[in-house]
Amino acid sequence: MNTDTELDVNVLVVDDLVQNLLAMEALLARPGVRVIKAASGVEALELLLLHEVAVALLDVHMPEMDGFELAELIRGRDSTRHIPLMFVTAAAADQQRQFQGYEYGAVDFLHKPVESHVLLSKVNVFIDLYRQQRQIRLQNARLSETLQLNEMFVAVLAHDLRVPLTAMSLGVRLLRDAGHVPPAPALLDRLEGSTSRMARMIDQLLDLSRIRSGQLTLALRSHDLASAAQQAVQELDPGDTGRLVVSSLGDTNARIDLDRWQQVLTNLLGNAMTHGQPGSPIKVTLDGRSAHMITLEVSNRGTIPADKLPELFQPFKPCLDAPAKPRAKGLGLGLYIVHQFVRAHEGTIDVNVSEAEDTTAFVVRLPRAPVSERPDALSAAAQLVRQP
Repeated sequence: MNTDTELDVNVLVVDDLVQNLLAMEALLARPGVRVIKAASGVEALELLLLHEVAVALLDVHMPEMDGFELAELIRGRDSTRHIPLMFVTAAAADQQRQFQGYEYGAVDFLHKPVESHVLLSKVNVFIDLYRQQRQIRLQNARLSETLQLNEMFVAVLAHDLRVPLTAMSLGVRLLRDAGHVPPAPALLDRLEGSTSRMARMIDQLLDLSRIRSGQLTLALRSHDLASAAQQAVQELDPGDTGRLVVSSLGDTNARIDLDRWQQVLTNLLGNAMTHGQPGSPIKVTLDGRSAHMITLEVSNRGTIPADKLPELFQPFKPCLDAPAKPRAKGLGLGLYIVHQFVRAHEGTIDVNVSEAEDTTAFVVRLPRAPVSERPDALSAAAQLVRQP
């Protein structure tokens, strides 16, 4: 495990004489530069497993394993072959030895006693080069993260807007089938509600970028979770087939961001309708008998394969269909979004699968009021765009 700070640059010094190690440390160490000392080649190899280094200074003459042998082993590892190697020797200048050093990958060959300003100048070149390379890696990582975020925006848009769009399509179909019969007010209300939800979801895509910068707060208000569940059921089952059944116990009021909580509900219900046993009832149970916690359970017939459980809440994963059921096409974002928004409310979500009863239940435990309503309370939700 690497214990270095993010800003430190490590310089490896390998010498079998303690006084030489201490002298090198005194010369090279300073704020932001850490000297890692090794008294043998074996110790040096062990340290390179733990630390990244900008440059390595190797004493040529060491017992058991000399500097050339150590250099050969360093060059033989994929993780260390890029490290610049500087050989340091007390022997008289020998052109043949220098050629041998360069053959083993040396970038420089110094003879003791080494002029301190010369050594410091040469080492600083590689420290600066390492810092530049690290900065490039960080910039590339940020660019990759930004590209992934843009892809996620499009994916969320395609995935989550399907639910209200489906409700609207069904409503239009019912109106068309009704012919000259005046449309029912309730049906028009559902169409208007679905349209509004689509607009809110588009706004929520922009929220993701604000989450990343810590500028977004949950719009926490007191709401009845049972009423929110009924609204989600009406959108998903406009024909009132009775497949979605909502029941509640106790006080189901809590401080939530209603838009995001509705997204949690519709994703859980939509997942159950898509991947559960066709035609079987889906039970939505809210338990508000606890003074501090409300429990939501969405259960359906059918089970999730055991090998899919570890990746259940990860983004862009395949649909979690039972083996015997044809695979439904999807982007694999629904449960990932549910997990992140539940965490943003400081709640938890688990899945209980019973092979004996052939059931799957998602259980959400939500505090009635989050401990903190500060902007940094959304740090958990920020993982929505930061975790793969």
